[in-house]
Amino acid sequence: MNALLLLGGHSDIGGELAARLCSGRPVVLAARRADSLADVAARLRAAGATAVHTLAFEAADLASHRELVERAQELAGGVSTAVLAFGILGDQARAEKDEAHAAEIATIDYTSQVSMLTVLADTMPHGEIVAFSSIAGWRARRANYVYGSTKAGLDAFCQGLADRLHGTPLRLITARPGFVIGSMTQGMKPAPMSVTPAQVADAVAAEIRTGKGSATLWIPRRLRLLAWVMKLVPRPVWRRMPR
Repeated sequence: MNALLLLGGHSDIGGELAARLCSGRPVVLAARRADSLADVAARLRAAGATAVHTLAFEAADLASHRELVERAQELAGGVSTAVLAFGILGDQARAEKDEAHAAEIATIDYTSQVSMLTVLADTMPHGEIVAFSSIAGWRARRANYVYGSTKAGLDAFCQGLADRLHGTPLRLITARPGFVIGSMTQGMKPAPMSVTPAQVADAVAAEIRTGKGSATLWIPRRLRLLAWVMKLVPRPVWRRMPR
């Protein structure tokens, strides 16, 4: 019962993290376009995965979450590491006028995460669950408040879930990276203290291997200082801050 489940098989961060954790164990990749995961699967096999299975995963279909996790456990003989790497950035300008798009962002980036985290916490007897918050949720900005609000809610949920799991064989690792330079943010100007998917994966993998109990990771660590400063910026100044 040592398989790795990656929810969001096309994720840059998820792929990097899976490559660091897959050696000597089976992997289950779950994604909306499960038939296009061949390259990811090949990379993980090359990194030492004993087997790679793929499953179709629609995050917004909440009713399918428990069945998907059960299927992953059946395929791989049990899951001891689950990584929630699915999500969308969305289009802030569109979301301000299109309530369906705003709800789509909220559903995938918050509601679906809450649903899947609840299923995993209920079905995994031990190991670790990895969830991804963001500096964007620390204080929502005018430029991306729809996305930022989902990360704020997810972060709060994760802190409570981590407390619930305290003292059990199952732990939750919540990563709070800064601006991640990857496919999701392609074409956007990097913010201060930006990180790459590889840097995020390195930090999470190190915590999995050496840490104990649930943890919240600022990536990079000095981002914690910037977050403290962000809370002190006056509201009139803050509302003009870029993404």
